[in-house]
Amino acid sequence: MEINKIVSESLSAVREKNPLVHHITNYVTVNDCANITLAIGGSPVMADDINEVYDMVSLASSFVINIGTLNSRTVEAMIKGGKRANELNIPVILDPVGAGATPYRTEVAKRILEEIRISVIRGNLSEIKTLYGVKTKTKGVDSGDVIDENADEFTKAKKISKDFAKKLNTVVVITGAVDIITDGNNLYSVYNGQKIMSKITGTGCMCTSLIGSYLGATENVLVAALSGIVSMGIAGEIACENLDKSNEGTGTLKVRIIDAIFNLNEKVIIDRGKIMNEG
Repeated sequence: MEINKIVSESLSAVREKNPLVHHITNYVTVNDCANITLAIGGSPVMADDINEVYDMVSLASSFVINIGTLNSRTVEAMIKGGKRANELNIPVILDPVGAGATPYRTEVAKRILEEIRISVIRGNLSEIKTLYGVKTKTKGVDSGDVIDENADEFTKAKKISKDFAKKLNTVVVITGAVDIITDGNNLYSVYNGQKIMSKITGTGCMCTSLIGSYLGATENVLVAALSGIVSMGIAGEIACENLDKSNEGTGTLKVRIIDAIFNLNEKVIIDRGKIMNEG
């Protein structure tokens, strides 16, 4: 319950500070990422041109890099923006969407990790395994691997995430049926969320934006990452509970997730957060 309280205080910090969260993200989910950033209490900006990224990042509280829809123009903007963020000690979060699907996508993700100091990496199991160096299967931009808390895969995922976090001196987040968040020393697993969330394009991207919002208001990077994950999971549960299963589906669910984030408060996080300290 103590960690739930800490997460709830992070939410208050976001709403008090209204951090500017600069995104270079993908055009499939850019609108959703902007809206969920607004809903949690941040202020989104989506400037991706290399001619202004240096100046825009300089104004930001955090910088989100999402490689969902890659092109050579935005890759260079990502690198330039990330290096500027590093100069100013502005936290950077990487969402390596689809790493492992194509050689180019994997190469870009690894280049970002080599050239930019990343505060948080958030991906599914396949993406993280690819960047860690484990052979895996990726279906388009979807994970070919599934974390089951009762399976040996969960134990392996925890080890990989811890080792990877130590290697890069960053926080690694693996999202799935069970979410894993670690800085290499401390590890939390989160059991919030609903399976139907995977049927909506952009829930992962929106989750990354939430983490970016918390990073812009919270000095503790591990807590910021954990807060974004818990917030998204709780919002998914509330959205599903409020869904009229006879008439409504995934379109309404996405809207309700954003509504749930907008209405999220400290009491809801304390009461509903399913966080396990795995040591």
